[in-house]
Amino acid sequence: MAVTGLRGRIVALTVLIATAVVAILVVLLHVLLSRVQDADAHDLARTRAEAVVANVTVAGGRVVLTENGSEAFDAVAWVYADGRLIDGNVPTSVVDRVEQLAASGTSQTVVVDNYLLYAQEVPIDGHHVIVIVRVDLTPYETAEQLSLTLSLILGGIAVLLAGGLAHLVVRRALRVVREMAALAEDWSHHEPGRRFELGVPRDEFGQLGRTLDHLLERVENALADERRLTDEIAHELRTPLTALRGEAQLAQLSGEPVAPEAVLGEVDRLNAAITTILRAARARIDAGTQCDLSSAARQAIAGRPVEVAFPARLEVAVTTEVVVALLSPLLENGLRHARSRVWINARTQGETVVVDVLDDGPGFDPAELDRVFDAGVTGVDGCGLGLPVVQRVAGPAGVRVRAIADGRGHVEVTLPAPRTAT
Repeated sequence: MAVTGLRGRIVALTVLIATAVVAILVVLLHVLLSRVQDADAHDLARTRAEAVVANVTVAGGRVVLTENGSEAFDAVAWVYADGRLIDGNVPTSVVDRVEQLAASGTSQTVVVDNYLLYAQEVPIDGHHVIVIVRVDLTPYETAEQLSLTLSLILGGIAVLLAGGLAHLVVRRALRVVREMAALAEDWSHHEPGRRFELGVPRDEFGQLGRTLDHLLERVENALADERRLTDEIAHELRTPLTALRGEAQLAQLSGEPVAPEAVLGEVDRLNAAITTILRAARARIDAGTQCDLSSAARQAIAGRPVEVAFPARLEVAVTTEVVVALLSPLLENGLRHARSRVWINARTQGETVVVDVLDDGPGFDPAELDRVFDAGVTGVDGCGLGLPVVQRVAGPAGVRVRAIADGRGHVEVTLPAPRTAT
């Protein structure tokens, strides 16, 4: 339906433009032809008048014509001398207008009915001579009407041809879009991993196909990451729940009360996992925001045994929620794997602020550094839920996070520093 609507709009626009162009051309052609024929009629009238003037002379003190043997010429040319008709037969339909032109004594042109009357003064001393000729305008008007009719017919044919050609061209061009839409609809139900694979783009539709392939690839990867992260979350939440259930069943079988420290430990672990998920989900990435890194770090630490070494009043160009969502999972993982100590420090580096999250645990395997932030990937002791969530929050915020294998737990977080106003 959408393709049909687009094709219809393109064809309608083509027909509209073609109609406007044809109308303008017809009007211009009609005006031009009218002027040319008007000029031809005036030229014919002047030619006739000059032919008569050439035969006007004076003999015996009277104005006479030296040659006058054509009755047909007498019907379209008349000579008045001193207010008296001396040659030609004036039709009764124009006699009044002809006598007015003769009495005026000046050269002029008038149109009466379908006739052009042209009066030309003849310079003869002692006499007032006027030659008046008539040109029938009917053939010129007929030619104009015929030309206009033919122009309208040819213009209509041109508009129809333009519309038909536009329909065929657009239909052929949009066939690729229809095929892509049909394939995408079929793949969504049967083969979601398929791609268009149109090859090297030869036109805009090829470029569209390649762009859609890249988009589908990113969507598929994102969905795969979501599935892996969901599996990791389910595992992380299931572990403390299973431990709690085991403690409860053991107490039920033995008749002994459940040890509070065991229950509280697993509840804290469950609460930490849920808090991490909520912070990652609620983190907002807004342009032009900044926060105090020390204050945000204290919120992430939340009273846990972590050493802090930050410069005073260190600002970063992200929100407090983003900093907490980034540091809290890293601190949780550090506390989980540390032998006795977890600490963080910060330093400025160009236009960035680098935060190091460190612990004295076994650290990362150098062979796994490129995969430790992937959802569903764990080290020997398990990296837990935190690292995949950190990577997910860091990307949209313009933050770079990387693990460093230096014999201890070490994650480097590079945050953008606020831009100094100039």
